[in-house]
Amino acid sequence: MTTQASSAPVVKAAKTRTIRVRIKRCDGPAKAQRWETFKVPVGAGANVISVLQTIGANPVTVDGTPTTPVVWDSGCLEEVCGACTMVINGKTRQSCSCLMDVFCPNEGDEITLEPMSKFPIIRDLWVDRSRLFDSLKRVKAWVPIDGTYDLGAGPTEGPKQSELRYTLSTCMSCGCCLEACPQFNLETDEREWDTAFIGAHAISQARLFNDHGTGKQLKGDRLDALMGEGGVSDCGNAQNCVKVCPKEIPLTESIAAMGRATTFHAIARWFQSND
Repeated sequence: MTTQASSAPVVKAAKTRTIRVRIKRCDGPAKAQRWETFKVPVGAGANVISVLQTIGANPVTVDGTPTTPVVWDSGCLEEVCGACTMVINGKTRQSCSCLMDVFCPNEGDEITLEPMSKFPIIRDLWVDRSRLFDSLKRVKAWVPIDGTYDLGAGPTEGPKQSELRYTLSTCMSCGCCLEACPQFNLETDEREWDTAFIGAHAISQARLFNDHGTGKQLKGDRLDALMGEGGVSDCGNAQNCVKVCPKEIPLTESIAAMGRATTFHAIARWFQSND
């Protein structure tokens, strides 16, 4: 499993220790944010999720003030569902794979947790990622299958194409690439979603399904969507997305590939309109 912690220095962690956890909290949408700090005992193998569970069992800050349990989102706890994304020590990443043995190996070490800033806050570390999934709808990120009867064997793929498509398919819609992208900004009004920058994840998924033997039936629709406002041409090429992707998906390659594809698609449409 690939995680962003792989580049962190290897430090031999103490078996048991007490760390400080500084958390940006919010009681609900449009409510003021505040910081709270907790002292948490941790052992070997603890991750951010287990730390939050410990706080939830005894939600008392370092100054002895009782508070409410911290709210967060999580699912699989093995870096597959993408639900537990948050900003940890200033960098967006998955909290389930963020190990205290790496980030807080010593007695008294501190870790900072914040919610993603590009999505509306529901409460504390839990954000509403609806726009992320709406972007996948914009590019029709699925394989069209008509009917419930047996359609027979699907299209075959060569090893090279299969290897690329597998890598693209590991996207778990976590939102890391969107949080790091300077072109992707917080848009709370759903009426603006269709014209705001669609994001690297949706562009890469359009590439995935356009290269599928059956999925390419919707290739033209996907390219039309990426040619519109907020599409692939709105990418500023900051390349932050590929740096933070926990699955190391070649997002910048996908953006370049779909940029070329939309150019050819636009030229083809121009010739067709002049026939």
